[in-house]
Amino acid sequence: MIGEAPGLSTRARDILRALVQDYIHIGEPVASQPLLARHDLDCSPATVRNVMADLEELGFLVKPHASSGRVPTEAGYRLYVDALLKVRPPPAAEREQIEKATHDAPGVDSLLESAAHVLHSLSHHAGVVTTPRPMADPIRQIDFLRLRENRVIVVFVSEAGLVTNKFMQLEAAPEPGQLERAANYLNEKLRQGPFASLRERILADMREDQGALQGLVAKALQLAEQNFGPTAREGEVLVDGEESFLDAPEFADVQKARALLKAFAEKDHILRVLDKVLRAREVQIFIGAESELARVPDVSVVAAPYGIGDQVLGTLAVIGPTRMNYARVIPLVDFTAREISRVLSGATD
Repeated sequence: MIGEAPGLSTRARDILRALVQDYIHIGEPVASQPLLARHDLDCSPATVRNVMADLEELGFLVKPHASSGRVPTEAGYRLYVDALLKVRPPPAAEREQIEKATHDAPGVDSLLESAAHVLHSLSHHAGVVTTPRPMADPIRQIDFLRLRENRVIVVFVSEAGLVTNKFMQLEAAPEPGQLERAANYLNEKLRQGPFASLRERILADMREDQGALQGLVAKALQLAEQNFGPTAREGEVLVDGEESFLDAPEFADVQKARALLKAFAEKDHILRVLDKVLRAREVQIFIGAESELARVPDVSVVAAPYGIGDQVLGTLAVIGPTRMNYARVIPLVDFTAREISRVLSGATD
């Protein structure tokens, strides 16, 4: 995250860094005298004012009102994040909280829910996690649980350990042992080759002698393809703490808050933003309009991918006001993503 700020003097970088930090902390336009009082900038108030005027001309700062102090623009935040920010690991207490939330989770579903919750709890912004994409996380096991008469639950377990339950209704009640034989047959086929070619391998068997299993296996295969095949829907979005936006003064405007909450409810916009992180395979920060989050201004997204080894499965993020504490949020997101990946890798060893 740390780099150079092309064309800016050391003094200009120091003043911009101090001003962004103050604005994140107090949420009000920053003037030269208070800035000098809070930071050791080793220059006069007149120099600070001149540098702030230069930064405004360059598009990094703006004055909301003629007589007010200045606030960072999106370009100012971007420069701050890319070149001026000093990122340190989360404090020990926060690392322990993240480790406990992830390592104590009894399954993958609860692991991802715990990650969204701990990100919200520590950042005080919305914690977001996408579940593994079906094509990136194919099924490795299928089981059947009989309910009553001809109703059955099909249990799909993915490579990462994500469990999906689907109801299935048969034309007639299964015969004794039929569910077990069907599960054994499907799981043997899954061990023989990838899920993508499962249908072809099963059809080849059925042309020979699998008539007794044909109806049950065909229905289970159809459910599997709907949830894990090429036409499967994208991963789900787990969100914790979206109501935190209502506490931010930037979202006191009812229309802006409504548009943002609608984006969280529909989740398609969030998926599109987080898809970019899957391709980048590293921590990404989208500031303001960069996020394209329902075209709502004043929103930033800090996101990181998680997975098993080199295989990226999903994304986690903190979504909050542009005036978020990036120095704190970025390492939180990065550390949580690494912990999820570590837990998933251990679960599949």
